[in-house]
Amino acid sequence: MTHNYKHILVVDDDQEIRELLDEYLSKMGFTVSTVNDGEQMRNYIAEHHYPDLILLDVMLPGEDGFSLCQHIRKESNVPIIMLTAVSDEADQIVGLEIGADDYIAKPFSPRQLMARIKALLRRTHLDEQAKPTAITFGDWRLDTLSHVAYHSDKKQKIELSGSDFALLMLFLSRPNEVLDRDTISFEIKGREALPFERGIDVQLSRLRQRLGDTGREHKYIKTMRGNGYIFTAPVHYGH
Repeated sequence: MTHNYKHILVVDDDQEIRELLDEYLSKMGFTVSTVNDGEQMRNYIAEHHYPDLILLDVMLPGEDGFSLCQHIRKESNVPIIMLTAVSDEADQIVGLEIGADDYIAKPFSPRQLMARIKALLRRTHLDEQAKPTAITFGDWRLDTLSHVAYHSDKKQKIELSGSDFALLMLFLSRPNEVLDRDTISFEIKGREALPFERGIDVQLSRLRQRLGDTGREHKYIKTMRGNGYIFTAPVHYGH
């Protein structure tokens, strides 16, 4: 099996996990590099540039995964999957809020991890495919190459993380269509939403805040009680 030698960087202080992931992901056709803390990660990236995807443990000696995720997001939109403690929903929500694309709780099955990785890389690949370089919606213009949205009146701009950008692009590609949580989760994470998962709600809330869509009457993303969400602003594609 080959994945065009996509390169994955594993950042985890547990040697056993590093070795298991290295062996499994290499077998699945990926190029794998492993480091055990933030300092090694920073040195690696400085020397080799960014990989195609980063698996980033939250609990690390020294600088933790959240801080490292924020550092990465200042420089790159590389897909990030956070590795979190099994029951710590707070960790998962914080991770998504600072720009991680997905999270997976330890202990995880290799097949489950593989599905997440493939979904994220597929999404990233689709992001890079032929698409309009500019999309106008409501008071905003989105540059799809730089992932920056510009407000027409307030002269402000916002830089969108990988997960925010993917969610917005999903809505922009399917305006006036009701999207339920499972559809949203499957499109941006490659799996259905879990029963008590708050990650999608957190992402939606954050995207609304960033677009200034926080009044009682939402201008862009409306909630359809019991059904999902619908993007109602006019959308125009350009180049």
